[in-house]
Amino acid sequence: MSSSKPNLPRRRFVQGLVAGGVLLGLGAGTARAAAPQTHRGAPVLKGREFHLKIGTSRVNFTGSERTAITVNDSLPGPTLVWQEGDEVTIHVTNNLKVPTSIHWHGFILPFQMDGVPGLSFKGIAPGQTFTYRFKVQQNGSYWYHSHTGFQEMLGLSGAIVVLPKDKPRYSADRDHVVLLADWTDDDPMALFSKLKQQSDYDNFIKPTAGDFFKDASRYGLGQALEKRKMWNQMRMSPTDLADLGSHSMTFLINGRTPAGNWTGLFKPGEKVRLRIINGSSNTFYDVRIPGLKLSVIQTDGQDVEPVTVDEFRCGPGETYDVQVSPKADAYTLFAQTMDRTGYAAGTLAVKEGLRAPVPKPDHPQWLTMTDMMGTMHMGDMAGMDHGKMAGMDHGAMNMDHSKMAMGSGNMAGMDHSKMAGMQGMDHSMHGMAMDHSMHMKGPLAVPSKTVHHARTEFGPSTDMRVDSPRTNLDDPGVGLRNNGRKVLTLADLATIGGPLDSREPDRELELHLTGNMERYTWSFDGLEFGQSTPVHFRQGERLRVILQNDTMMTHPMHMHGMWSEVEDDQGNFVVRKHTVPVQPAQRVSFLVNADAPGRWAWHCHLLFHMEAGMFREILVV
Repeated sequence: MSSSKPNLPRRRFVQGLVAGGVLLGLGAGTARAAAPQTHRGAPVLKGREFHLKIGTSRVNFTGSERTAITVNDSLPGPTLVWQEGDEVTIHVTNNLKVPTSIHWHGFILPFQMDGVPGLSFKGIAPGQTFTYRFKVQQNGSYWYHSHTGFQEMLGLSGAIVVLPKDKPRYSADRDHVVLLADWTDDDPMALFSKLKQQSDYDNFIKPTAGDFFKDASRYGLGQALEKRKMWNQMRMSPTDLADLGSHSMTFLINGRTPAGNWTGLFKPGEKVRLRIINGSSNTFYDVRIPGLKLSVIQTDGQDVEPVTVDEFRCGPGETYDVQVSPKADAYTLFAQTMDRTGYAAGTLAVKEGLRAPVPKPDHPQWLTMTDMMGTMHMGDMAGMDHGKMAGMDHGAMNMDHSKMAMGSGNMAGMDHSKMAGMQGMDHSMHGMAMDHSMHMKGPLAVPSKTVHHARTEFGPSTDMRVDSPRTNLDDPGVGLRNNGRKVLTLADLATIGGPLDSREPDRELELHLTGNMERYTWSFDGLEFGQSTPVHFRQGERLRVILQNDTMMTHPMHMHGMWSEVEDDQGNFVVRKHTVPVQPAQRVSFLVNADAPGRWAWHCHLLFHMEAGMFREILVV
């Protein structure tokens, strides 16, 4: 695949081609645009037995033909509709010249059916067919994708809708799948190599002279200079919001570019359900429909108490179902990227051909010191007075808190149940006071707040460590703070029915999400996958997992085979997820029932982060 860029005006490149997508019936040498396709989305397959053929198709999203990996000649692949309680059989035939796989994202199933080469099975060799067979034990909105190399990035994914065996909790008159994705005309391996050589290769929103003068006008010259000095000394960028932006990516809804205008139809007065799935490889989307309130009713296939918002962030791997009640003839479904360099867009309308105004992307927000250091700088959420930080020697720190780190030795994946003297203590008051409610609860009723850095974090794969992480779940994240709209946060969610298990955890396991931006390495506890050993879960146990993000980027963490039941910092159940976004300098805890014996993957769902090392095996025995 060529790594050259089409010579197009930026507006056309961001919006793509009107008829962009799979080239229907056109040969590899054809230079004209794609034949028009339906605006409705992927083909829909229903039943208990399915035949999926993985191959290649020519596509054109930007004006240059490229080769995509498709399922049954479709990008995205067919939407599969299953029935809860059924046993499904899926025959997957590999027509590629290289091995492939399909992972059923978010499904509870035998590990041999999970579709992760090297853990679940050997993969599907060229010319071979592998048959997946398992009972569908859940309902809701899910998706499937390749777990081989960069094939997901080249198009190999599709949506799954599982119908409940009983009457759905939330009824709707109309139901649409909205599969968000990102496409690159570049060779993914070439892009990955460029990021390894220069991690900010695709960052075109770095601070400019204009930004400096705006800061000087707002805060004064001294604070503006101090702000620049601070970031320069730490050798980090406050605009490092995404590895890849619109310079490298075109953003899609159901395989359609913004100019291609995927359209979901409705009749006046109908209630419409949108199953929004982020199947992108590298992109966080902030989703809204100007003029409509969104009632969030489900996340990651799990029903939640309805919460009304204007906007929500959806990370790679996550799904959110929302209901809307449109009144006008047309609305824009707008999904802007976290770095605000581009967007995916489609239309809800009473008939084909209508469009509503497409808003301009918001101005990108800078990362704050809160996103780097956590609670010691919580005051800068709305804009920090950087002039007050003049006394801090950031050059000496370089975000390396090794001199402040608590504990020594290799504490990777620390099991806090072995620290009997610390169990049950409320460390939010730094040991000066006890939470008296603990007398009525077990020793691990509240997640530990004492930070333990593994010895392996003190090495070349880690360029920063956070010693005072924030534990709040009510932050919408950089780019969404104080934007004048009601934005969903994890704290707003409440899974109906509560946790799966009433037991308190038997132990705590703490792991840190780590990285080195200049080297473009990503890891757990400073160890890339090839250097790590499996994380052991004892079959049948109820354990608490604490993930602390010691990097400046948000990581959507996906644990295969088991649910992650997110709790607040007081141990109260919040929401059940299969993909948990962990923001910069944030410490998130969740409970897990280790009820799935076998070998499971656990990784960041930013594809390049996983490939660069933020991947771990879980062994449940």
